[in-house]
Amino acid sequence: MLKHSLFGFIMLVGTQLVFADRYEVTITNITAGQTFTPQLVVTHKRNKHLFYLGKPASSALATLAESGNPGPLIEALDHAAHDTQVIPGLLAPGESATVTIDGKHKKNVLSVAAMLIPTNDTFVAVNAVSLPRKGSITIMASAYDAGSEYNDQNCLHIPGPRCGGAALSDPNPDTDEGFVHIGNGFHDLGEYDDAGNKILKPQTYDWRNSVAKVTIKRVH
Repeated sequence: MLKHSLFGFIMLVGTQLVFADRYEVTITNITAGQTFTPQLVVTHKRNKHLFYLGKPASSALATLAESGNPGPLIEALDHAAHDTQVIPGLLAPGESATVTIDGKHKKNVLSVAAMLIPTNDTFVAVNAVSLPRKGSITIMASAYDAGSEYNDQNCLHIPGPRCGGAALSDPNPDTDEGFVHIGNGFHDLGEYDDAGNKILKPQTYDWRNSVAKVTIKRVH
C-alpha cells in the first residue's frame, strides 16, 4: 500500500511540474497616439522567431503588420507553439491588457506581436524572449517596420477606425524597404496627397521607441 501511495504521489508531483509553467503577460501601450490591434501572445520553441532584423518579413508577419490580422502568423507558428492567446480588442495609449499563458520545457520562450494603427506596416513585438523561471521580467518593446509597404502615412492605405483604408498592399520593390527594421516613426509629408487623400501628421501619431511595456510574471 505504501509503495503504491508513494508511486501515486510521485506521479502527481510529476504531473504538477509538467503543468506548472503558467504566466501572466501584461502589455501596456506607452505611446501617445498609436493604438495596438488585438495582441498575439505565444509560447514556443526556442529556435523559432517571429522575424530577423535585416531579413524580409514572412508573408504571415507582413499580414499582421499591414492589417492587424494575426491569423496567418498563428498558423505559421502552429508546429512550434505550445500555447497561443490573442487579447481581443484595441489597446489605446496608456491602457494595459493581461492574459494568462502556459509554457513548458523546450517551448519556454514567448513572443508578442500587434500592429500599430494608424501606420502602414509597423508592429510592436517581443521576439522569442526566455520565460522567467521565477518572479517576473519587464521588457521595453520596440516598434518594428515590416518593410512590406511604403510608409506614405496615407489614410487610403491604412486600415482601422481612424483611416478605414486598405488593409493590405501589393509588394512594390521600388518603394518597399524589403526587410524588417526598427520603426522610424512618422514624418511631415504634407496635409494631402495629389488626389486629396489625408496624410497623417507626426504631431499626433509619431512615437519614440520603446512603444510598449511587457511584463511576464510566473504565477504557477
